[in-house]
This record gives sequence, C-alpha cells and structure tokens, in this order.
Amino acid sequence: MKNRTWADHYTRRARKENWLARSVYKLSEIDSRFRLIRKGNRVLDIGCFPGSWSQYGIRQAGRQGEVIGIDIQTPEQVFAPNFTFIQADMMSVDPEWLYGNIGPVDVVISDLAPKTTGHAATDAARSMQLAKKAAETAFLLLKKRGRFLCKIFEGDNDLNKLKTDVSAHFCKARLARPKATRKRSREIYLVALDFRG
Repeated sequence: MKNRTWADHYTRRARKENWLARSVYKLSEIDSRFRLIRKGNRVLDIGCFPGSWSQYGIRQAGRQGEVIGIDIQTPEQVFAPNFTFIQADMMSVDPEWLYGNIGPVDVVISDLAPKTTGHAATDAARSMQLAKKAAETAFLLLKKRGRFLCKIFEGDNDLNKLKTDVSAHFCKARLARPKATRKRSREIYLVALDFRG
C-alpha cells in the first residue's frame, strides 16, 4: 500500500499542476541537474505522447524556442504557437526526411517505450532498439554542443555498449535514475552533453 501511495503522489501532483503525465518530473529533475533545455532552444521530443515532456520543453525554451514532437499518437492537449507535431513511427521514418523537415536542433529528448509484453528480456531488447534509434537521430540532427536524453529499460541489452557508443559523440555521458521513477520500474535514462558534431 505504501508503494502505491508513493507512486500516486506524482500523479496527483501532475494533475494539480496541469501536466499531462507524471513523467514530467523525471525530465524536470534531469534537466535541473544537467541543464538540458535552455531559453531559445530548438527541442525534438521523440515519443512525445501524451505531451508532458513537450509541455515542459515549451516552458523551458520560452517564446523564442521551439519544440517539435514526434509520435504515432497525437498529443491533442498540447497547445502552443512554438509547438509542431509530426505524426510518424520513429522506427520507420527516413533519416533524410527528418533532417529536411526538422533541421538542426539543440536538444533531442526521447521517452520512447515499447509495448510491454511482461517478459523482461523481450521488453529490454525492444527498449534498446528504440534507444538506438533515438541516438542515431540525435547524431543526425544535433547542433555542435547539443544535448541528448533517452529512456532505456535495464536488462541484458548492451546498455554499457550504447553508453560507450554515445560517449564517442559527446564530451560527457551519464546514466540517471530520477526520484519520480517507480521503485519497481527498470527505467533508466542516458544523458549526453556537448555533442562533438
């Protein structure tokens, strides 16, 4: 019962503060620690539905910034003049099309998650595929000194190898587990700073 009460705290708080999902607190904690999103930034939010990360990005980037969200599902409750939504499946979208339609960005954030099966190894493997796609997109679209954040399910899925691969493109790469992550969750976040270009 205690764990359920703890988990509900963030859900109630998100509702009270008009965020579309409790996951916003994971992003805000990581952003506070690593200063990912800054005023005037162009932000790509991969897997943006239901929209709380885009909401947060819009607030942090300010009126001079821009947030582009990509997802299969439309975040119908995100309204801002500096928000653009692209309906697409990241696993099948053409990289050249992405570059031509989005262009360079300062930040790439990804909260992509697979449809879970309940089988830990399968879910971790699918999550890793999504994380690799997010990383490839970041390598393609980020400006020099840009920042990258993506979610991964921990498991026997080459997490350290992905971190090493990402590290080759950035000055710093870290793993973070925000406080808002549910205790039984296997979610962890890869944070990469200062893209080498």
